[in-house]
Amino acid sequence: MQHNENAQERMNLLSAFTSGWKAGHIGIPYLLIQHYKQLKLTEVDVMLMVHVMAFMEKENKEFPTLDELQGRMSVTPEKVIASLQKLLKEGHLSIDEGIDPVNGMQCEKYNLDPLLERLAGVWYEEELQRRKALETVKPTTRKDIFSIFEKEFARPLTPMELESITGWLDKDQYNEPLILAGLKEAVFAGKVHFRYIDRILLEWNRNRITTVEQAKEHSQKFRSSR
Repeated sequence: MQHNENAQERMNLLSAFTSGWKAGHIGIPYLLIQHYKQLKLTEVDVMLMVHVMAFMEKENKEFPTLDELQGRMSVTPEKVIASLQKLLKEGHLSIDEGIDPVNGMQCEKYNLDPLLERLAGVWYEEELQRRKALETVKPTTRKDIFSIFEKEFARPLTPMELESITGWLDKDQYNEPLILAGLKEAVFAGKVHFRYIDRILLEWNRNRITTVEQAKEHSQKFRSSR
């Protein structure tokens, strides 16, 4: 039973990771730079992948040519070709075939899902260890606050969102009731996203608000003045 729960949690987290990247909430190049050594990638491999992502995301080119990729890198063309072959052979990158919706001709495009899945796997193992460490220090409350946010968002939290909550607790030293009050305020305003909650908490901190009661008074005054 425990094994099934862990497997389901892993699937949920990997799904959140992939969805978070596609929605723009997760910076894959940053995670790639953090973990490429664990994936046995070289600096050339990393930069090649970053350029492929840039072409796909910023220039809407799903299959940049070798000349285009080589033109943006400082290593020799031979090294670019060798790196691309390695990435394809080792399954970090794949090429899909399809039909161009504009001209109806067969076309090819790079598929980053294999890389996403591997990065998600590396992240998941680290996140699992981090959660275990947190539960050792605070066996109930910290786990609860993650669950409350996930329930309010109606989905698993992304890695960056989990880090945001941890940062509020550990770095900013906001207490948990105040963070949950910020979440409630965001729900009330119809702006349920982390940047808005972060702005609320920052505003409260600037006004030396440290309790839920003070936060309620401040919010009521703000609404009255509008």
